[in-house]
Amino acid sequence: MDPPAKYFFMNIEELRNYCLLKKGTTEEFPFDQVTLVFKVMGKIYALTNLEGDLSINLKCDPKKAIALREQNPCVQPGYHMSKVHWNTVHIDGSMKPDFLKEMIDHSYELVVSKLTKKQKSELENI
Repeated sequence: MDPPAKYFFMNIEELRNYCLLKKGTTEEFPFDQVTLVFKVMGKIYALTNLEGDLSINLKCDPKKAIALREQNPCVQPGYHMSKVHWNTVHIDGSMKPDFLKEMIDHSYELVVSKLTKKQKSELENI
């Protein structure tokens, strides 16, 4: 069996810039000085560690989370997160950048879908 193809992969700046393109996204360090957290309307949808190998924790539909883990070795149960609702994606070049962007989009959309009507209205007006 051939090793998986290597793709160009995002670095931390590209990852950060992509998340900040999402409407209403803020970034902060609520836990420590190395865990960068992305939020929409105060709700976390992504977090990454600025030290060590690049990875990102993303919220995910529970059924989809299991399928992603089974199909992609770089996708693991969420590190220090609910294993049901979060995945940790190791950004090691084994996943196409567009697929990683889709996973970020999914996480963002899941969080937005759970916002209150008032929060959704505020987000639309940003």
